[in-house]
Amino acid sequence: MVYALVVLILTTVLYGGAMAQSGCSDALTSLFPCLGYLTGGSSSPTSNCCDQFLTVVHSSPECLCMVVNSKENSFSGFSFNRTLALNLPTVCNVQTPSPSHCKESNIEEGENQNKLEVAPALISVHPSQKSVAVTVGSDLRVFDLIEKCPVTLVDESDVPSRKESIRAIRYSASGKLFVSAGDDKLVKIWSAESWRCLITVCSEKRVSAVAISSDDLHACYADKFGVVWVVELDGINEGEVVASKKGASLLSHYCSIITSLEYSPDGRYILSADRDFKIRVTVFPKKPLEGAHEIQSFCLGHTEFITCIAFISTPELTQGYLMSGSGDSTVRLWDITSGSLLDTCEVSTMAGHLVSNETEPPTQVTVTDICGIPNSSFAAVAIQSFQGILLLSCDLSAHTLSITKVIKIPGESFIPTSISVSTSTKLLWMVSGASNLPGSNHPGFSRVRVMSCTDTESFPILEDEQIPGGTKLLEQLQGKVAIEESVMSAAAEAVRAAMSSLLMKKQYSEEKREFRKRTRNDKKTT
Repeated sequence: MVYALVVLILTTVLYGGAMAQSGCSDALTSLFPCLGYLTGGSSSPTSNCCDQFLTVVHSSPECLCMVVNSKENSFSGFSFNRTLALNLPTVCNVQTPSPSHCKESNIEEGENQNKLEVAPALISVHPSQKSVAVTVGSDLRVFDLIEKCPVTLVDESDVPSRKESIRAIRYSASGKLFVSAGDDKLVKIWSAESWRCLITVCSEKRVSAVAISSDDLHACYADKFGVVWVVELDGINEGEVVASKKGASLLSHYCSIITSLEYSPDGRYILSADRDFKIRVTVFPKKPLEGAHEIQSFCLGHTEFITCIAFISTPELTQGYLMSGSGDSTVRLWDITSGSLLDTCEVSTMAGHLVSNETEPPTQVTVTDICGIPNSSFAAVAIQSFQGILLLSCDLSAHTLSITKVIKIPGESFIPTSISVSTSTKLLWMVSGASNLPGSNHPGFSRVRVMSCTDTESFPILEDEQIPGGTKLLEQLQGKVAIEESVMSAAAEAVRAAMSSLLMKKQYSEEKREFRKRTRNDKKTT
């Protein structure tokens, strides 16, 4: 009975019930010789107390962080002296982790879970330009370009969307389906005609990338733990609303944030790009629910995180080649069959001067999005912090990439966060914006611009009234026609900081690395 009381005091009184649930019960129970000192019953801790305390410091330092972070001093009538508890390392002459470790552990594993992260605005246009979709934060906005009216989404699924940021959207190659996914751990497949939600897939983790097979039979999505999942789109062509389901693991043990997913034009391969500088080309199996086990190649050469991948092809070369953009200031051209690097285009030489107004040497810049212009050898490239678009020319026979033109967007701080193009028209759709801006009451904003790719000499930026859908489209996709320039500038900086925080690997000392390993959630007992 006495021992049980000691356990109760140590695990719920001293450190709080929530702490006991975090895997510290055994460690705290071993400190019962310290109870007299911590509750003020004795003037100094016993030698047995200090020995046990030293053991806990070496085996479970995360439990000490819980004491530092806890604000509780009493429970059910029992009280302890918090000052004495924090002074125990000194009186026992025991070296403990730096308080900064505890602060960082608290911030990274606690506060960030409740803090809304900045999410860039995204855009996707129907392959035949029948509609265009923009997402900012949790808002999915669609405009019908045929009827020239806003679209009302109908979600009758048993798992409705939550108010968390959407991180990936796209149309299927056929234009029949549309997929959205993000931080709410839901992947929603919509009919791109009726705009009803047909299938809701529940993910175990937040989703970072999506793709739909060219035959509309499978959808793939990747989570931030590096797993690629696949789901069969049963009954999707009949327009039936299917009950929510879970995906099957297609590619596991990736151990890196996957930033982009693409099917090859012929549907033979599924490609994934990640934070660890690599592109994996995997044969898409005949029975994908049983997993994909045949790796065709790895495309290796980038020296920083990869942000985007896209295919460029011509009518003569339908399979085309793969382009990739990265935080290392390059766009690279690949042969996915062999994984060979064909060419590298340094965009920092051009964009770096433009971003710094040509007053400083070129600095490393991040490629945020790539889009191949259909039936041409051109590709549009969006650069972080650059107010415009770079146009690259790809000589597919010579396997070379080169910067053809720099398109600056005049008049406002428009820095594209996402770009898209239809296969039927040569209009490049661009969006700039973000949600959850720090220090702002504004939930988020988006600004849409369109560039014509018909005139390959000038590539003019269309005025608002020239955009298909005009002001009605802008009101739907932007929320309003006019956007303050100061808000756009703030959003561009917020997106830059958020991307760096997410994709740039943090560097830790050996001591801090070992501490973080010991405090990982999957190392804690339940």
